[in-house]
Amino acid sequence: MRYCSFPKIPGLPISALGFGCMRLPTVSGDPARIDEEAAARLVHRAIDAGVNYFDTAWPYHGQQSEPFLGRAVAGRRHQVQLATKLPVWGVEKESDWERFIDQQLVRLGTDRIDFYMLHGLAAESWDKVKNLRGLAALERAKADGRIGHIGFSFHGSPDDFRAIIDAFDWEFCLIQLNYLDQQYQAGLQGLRYAESRRVGVVVMEALRGGALARVPPAVESIWARSPRPWSPAEWALRWVWNLPGVVSVISGMNAASQLEENLRVASHPIALNSDDRALADEVARFFHARMPVACTTCGYCLPCPAGVFIPEVLSTYNTASMFDNQAGPRFTYDAFLVKAGAGADQCTECADCEPKCPQNIPIIEMLAKAHAHLTG
Repeated sequence: MRYCSFPKIPGLPISALGFGCMRLPTVSGDPARIDEEAAARLVHRAIDAGVNYFDTAWPYHGQQSEPFLGRAVAGRRHQVQLATKLPVWGVEKESDWERFIDQQLVRLGTDRIDFYMLHGLAAESWDKVKNLRGLAALERAKADGRIGHIGFSFHGSPDDFRAIIDAFDWEFCLIQLNYLDQQYQAGLQGLRYAESRRVGVVVMEALRGGALARVPPAVESIWARSPRPWSPAEWALRWVWNLPGVVSVISGMNAASQLEENLRVASHPIALNSDDRALADEVARFFHARMPVACTTCGYCLPCPAGVFIPEVLSTYNTASMFDNQAGPRFTYDAFLVKAGAGADQCTECADCEPKCPQNIPIIEMLAKAHAHLTG
């Protein structure tokens, strides 16, 4: 395993591959029921291979991800760096910062959270942090040892990102970045700005929720023009790992095959040349021309009061539109969503979901389009 370090934490090696705990194996496809035996095997295999950065958050897997991870690493706590996120949307008064910190310590079964983030910052949530003195609470927790290093994950505009970076002596941040999303949210510009301010960057969504690992034949043919024998997932991961300033890449691995491929790629760095980058740009143009919804299936929009499984509806719509596969997504939509009462036809347009979306997607409009496309 390769290791890097955060500029402001030079003595601490961080694995180039981080283990994301938002897409763990589940039982019967229920996101709130983690298959703990299968997931624990992945966690322990990752630790054995040198992965030491494990990322989770309060809402993942119906709030079961943190407790699972705490149990999974209980006997190997000294080998891992635990990273989690404070749900800023749940803070209503100043004392809530302390409440969440202490509850997450209990959930993780630890007396110290190594890397602690304010979750999903953008303009509105950043105002809440400032108004309710969130940073002071984090500094107190760092001073007394409950947390190790202070950072934030980000889902806002480039201007928001610069303002947040400039406002505090952050040690690290977590941003979405892949060859499709170079100008999205913080984007490449944000990565470079963070690097200029010596803020270490961890990257999420390098595979865009797995979509960049499962590409249509037209994209396979683009990659095939290269002499490099890389899978689509390897292309996507190497693109991110070649960016200066990236300390670690979080991957949500839920199968042994995914983990082994990612371990192999992370352990053998290869510099991309100009031909490689040109191919990646061509693939990005292909997808951008076909992608109707910028959804990464993060699930922040849930639960829906009407029972719509929003991420799966939008993901199925994207699959049908981007990956030359109509019959499969339409069958999935009807059999597993509409007939289960979780399709877009159940949407009441209450708009409960839209303020929660990190991507600022007009979810109501997109659900209607998805339903029309998948039933047309």
